[in-house]
Amino acid sequence: MTYLMCMFLFGLVAGVVVVVSNPSPYFGALGLVVVSGMGCGVLVGHGAPFLSLILFLIYLGGMLVVFAYSAALAAEPYPETPGSRPVMFSVGQYFVWVLLGASIFWGGWFEGGWVTVDELVEFAVSRGDTAGVALMYSAGGWMLVVSAWVLLLTLFVVLEVSRGLSRGALRAV
Repeated sequence: MTYLMCMFLFGLVAGVVVVVSNPSPYFGALGLVVVSGMGCGVLVGHGAPFLSLILFLIYLGGMLVVFAYSAALAAEPYPETPGSRPVMFSVGQYFVWVLLGASIFWGGWFEGGWVTVDELVEFAVSRGDTAGVALMYSAGGWMLVVSAWVLLLTLFVVLEVSRGLSRGALRAV
């Protein structure tokens, strides 16, 4: 289980590096799908399969549509591929920063803290992730409204950034 969690965490970091270092929205959206899948795998490993399923479905249903739409508006004739020289140089720089950050915080990480939510209580009646989802909807309703507003604002920011000067597919003829 520890090897599987290490693989999920490494895939999460590698996906984030791909998203950050690639200027093309096509490969950025693919990197975001990888990051989402690896993050949901980490949640499953920690004992929250219901929450990870809901997170993955909401992500694929909402944010991926936004990034696909912005990629369609970008309409680059020759996008930068992940194997090109500038992108690989940027990936190398980000991995150096990740290794520096990991070397600073390496002494406080232990495998013994990787227990699931259900193993912390002996006689649990309900799972930890379902109780957390119910609490999120009951006590954190205002936070869901704020999150919806932030996602709407993110939609407009992404569309404005990807529009650029050429206006993509919506230019006047």
